[in-house]
Amino acid sequence: MPQILDIEDLVVTYHDGTEALRGVSLAVEPAQRVGLIGPNGAGKTTLLLAIMRGVPFTGRIAVDGIEVTRRTADEVRSRCGMTFQDPDDQLFMPTLLDDAAFGPLNQGCDAAGARTAAEQAIAAVALSGMEDRCAHHLSGGQKRNAALATILSMNVKLLLLDEPGASLDFRSRRRLADILGGRAEAMLLATHDLNMVAELCDRVIVMDGGAIAADAPTDTILNDAKLLGAHGLSLGG
Repeated sequence: MPQILDIEDLVVTYHDGTEALRGVSLAVEPAQRVGLIGPNGAGKTTLLLAIMRGVPFTGRIAVDGIEVTRRTADEVRSRCGMTFQDPDDQLFMPTLLDDAAFGPLNQGCDAAGARTAAEQAIAAVALSGMEDRCAHHLSGGQKRNAALATILSMNVKLLLLDEPGASLDFRSRRRLADILGGRAEAMLLATHDLNMVAELCDRVIVMDGGAIAADAPTDTILNDAKLLGAHGLSLGG
């Protein structure tokens, strides 16, 4: 079975000379859930953005067998659903319903089908009744749920999630874990919430300094206190 994500020797250098990713290589199988952990500045967000061709890179990235290039960027993005660390970066339409319908419409869904998919996604994140509200008038936790709805409404093969549980109260975090636990897509979950990683992921990649420091089954990584401590991580914190 082909990999849903295949990355070889990925390098990202920002305009100020900062080397955000240094020779990253990894592969993700269909339906596999991979936790992406590491300290701030480790390169987790940059990795997710590179997959979506949101930052310039060298090396090779392929999603669902399609190599990521300028020409294929839209085709690749149609196979991925990404939530950004700041939900304001992806909520830009006049209403929540418009935001959630945007993805399906761009995937070729008709207006009625896109509305149905959007309403179902909004209901899944417990925001029913807010369809006509502007997302920017929502609370921080509601915005994060709204951002999640924008990708749950789509038909994708890979979820790229950047701190999806931030700003969520216990009930909302529990709902998020239940939603993600029931999804069939492959997943890259970038987070500092190691308890969520333990619950959802079967594999964990530790990043630090723009490189992969460890890549192993979840239990192996999370039970290695020395490894976690060396990279500023703690299951208890």
